[in-house]
Amino acid sequence: MKLVDRLKPLLLGCLLSPTLLMAQTAPATAPQQLTLEQCVEYALNNRAAVEQATIDEAIGERQINASLSGWLPQISASYGGTHNIQLQQQPFGEQIVTLGQKYTSNLLLEANQTLFSSDLLLASKAARFQREQLDLNTVNTKINTVVDVSKAFYDILLTQEQIRILDENLARQEKQYQDARSRYEVGLVDKTDYQRAAITLANIRSDRKRAQAAISAKKALLKQLMGYPIESDLSLSFAYDVMQQAVLIDTTAIPEFGNRVELQQLQTQRQLLRLNTSYSRWGFLPTVSTYINHNRLFFNNEFSELYSTTYPTSAVGLRVAIPVFQGTRRIQNLRIAQLQETRADIEIENTRKAINTEYQTALANYKSSYNDWITLRNNLELAQEVYDIIRLQYDEGIKAYVDLIVAETDLRTTQLNYYNALFNVLANKLDYERALGTIDVN
Repeated sequence: MKLVDRLKPLLLGCLLSPTLLMAQTAPATAPQQLTLEQCVEYALNNRAAVEQATIDEAIGERQINASLSGWLPQISASYGGTHNIQLQQQPFGEQIVTLGQKYTSNLLLEANQTLFSSDLLLASKAARFQREQLDLNTVNTKINTVVDVSKAFYDILLTQEQIRILDENLARQEKQYQDARSRYEVGLVDKTDYQRAAITLANIRSDRKRAQAAISAKKALLKQLMGYPIESDLSLSFAYDVMQQAVLIDTTAIPEFGNRVELQQLQTQRQLLRLNTSYSRWGFLPTVSTYINHNRLFFNNEFSELYSTTYPTSAVGLRVAIPVFQGTRRIQNLRIAQLQETRADIEIENTRKAINTEYQTALANYKSSYNDWITLRNNLELAQEVYDIIRLQYDEGIKAYVDLIVAETDLRTTQLNYYNALFNVLANKLDYERALGTIDVN
């Protein structure tokens, strides 16, 4: 199943058939026109934060394997050589006997196998939760990526729509300026009409330049969030009618706290702390291991003859190390672990409350922005109708030019507010879905 099928409430503007976008190594191969779905898919494969989270998983797996490697046999070899400058002397009755020889050496090969260790037992039990924690970190990064990329996508579309509206207004205003100038030149009106038109025209051009300048910065942000090549151009494919249809969401849904990745992370951490408490209780258990070794010894008073004769020894045995008394360290570590568990329980409960607050806030913001959008949609139709009527009345000489300017300004403001409300409700919808824990990136 493609990502869009799992994120239908979220991924909007699906005009083109989705394609799986793999990590790009050369700017020339990067797609240049993307739907929202494709932007999200590209980001999930190329964003630096996602790649780093994936690498963190690989590092964590290596660390787990390293900690579990203690269960495998540990084989070591060692070599030693000694020049005894002054040999030990020992009195035996009336005689002084010199012990040892001038040169000694040994070559030791030893294998150890741990049979039981509280450290290794903890590592074995914690491995599953550590992997789960690493996976949850990656999932959380991907959820943030979906939300961040979608909002940046909407922000660019909003600015592009502002430019389109300003272009339409600019064309109308230029015509109105020429008409007002012509009427003044033939003596039908005074010069204040075309002067007002010139002021309005200058303001629209200023707003348009400001919006065009903002596009570059917003595209740079989207490229960064996506991991998109900075050398490649980025254009977006979208359909406003699809977006308008996608603003609806079930506002009666009840949040399932267990769906929130943040709570899952805390619960996994709680499991690890519980294991740590158990480990503190295991502190009195012995460490048991077996060993086998082979040692070759060499002795001689002449260095050149040191390795001419070998004296081998071999042994096999069992080691049991019992921690009899460690002061109060073991008890203190147990108390610390128990307090950390209590603290984790408090944090989990506080996070549940924070999630509920986030849900209520997101729901309120969504409902508010949705009502604003509905109101502005109706206002847009009225503003367009008022402008058309006043425009006809002005052409027939019934209305003054100032009335036309007011109607034009109201129409432009309503248009800009309408699209701003549309993208605002879509952004709030993202926050609401994240609060519900329904953004699935697996």
